[in-house]
Amino acid sequence: MSQANQAISRFPVPEIKDLPEDIRTAILAVQEKAGFVPNVFLTLAHRPAEFRAFFAYHDALMIKETGSLTKADREMIVTTTSAKNNCLYCVVAHGALLRIYAKQPLVADQVAVNHLKADITPRQKAMLDFAVKVCLDSQSVGDEDYAVLRGHGFDDEDIWDITAITAFFGLSNRLANVIGMRPNEEFFLMGRVPRQ
Repeated sequence: MSQANQAISRFPVPEIKDLPEDIRTAILAVQEKAGFVPNVFLTLAHRPAEFRAFFAYHDALMIKETGSLTKADREMIVTTTSAKNNCLYCVVAHGALLRIYAKQPLVADQVAVNHLKADITPRQKAMLDFAVKVCLDSQSVGDEDYAVLRGHGFDDEDIWDITAITAFFGLSNRLANVIGMRPNEEFFLMGRVPRQ
């Protein structure tokens, strides 16, 4: 069965034309920029109030000008922790963005499988070690974890960002897994071949 014939969610997916104006405008803007509509926008539009809240928090975390985390760092956190949560959608979608931002086609696959063996910097390894601990064992985070991060140049705002990104995508991963959100085929080629 081709992916085009498979449902992108177990829940109803509204038609773009039937959405509230603000959500329709947001989705069409993403389509204009990306060349397609990522399925996360369509599936979450099923519940407009939650769509607005989700993307407001997403943008506050992922599209910000403060702190030392790069766009690639942020996507690396999402890809790594989404793999720990077995979220196919987020690994594929954010792995595609990571390939683009890092300008390294293999890094997304590497951190999704095992960040400890990935071709990343010691600073990025420390960041991902912490993110994985937040993802899998947050109650054990302590002073020694902060000391390691500070030793790599992260400040309290960066540590908050790593934590908040990990926590937010923990929510996203669980939602995507439960609703059976399918990744768009377009993600598989992003960052691997030149854009047409």
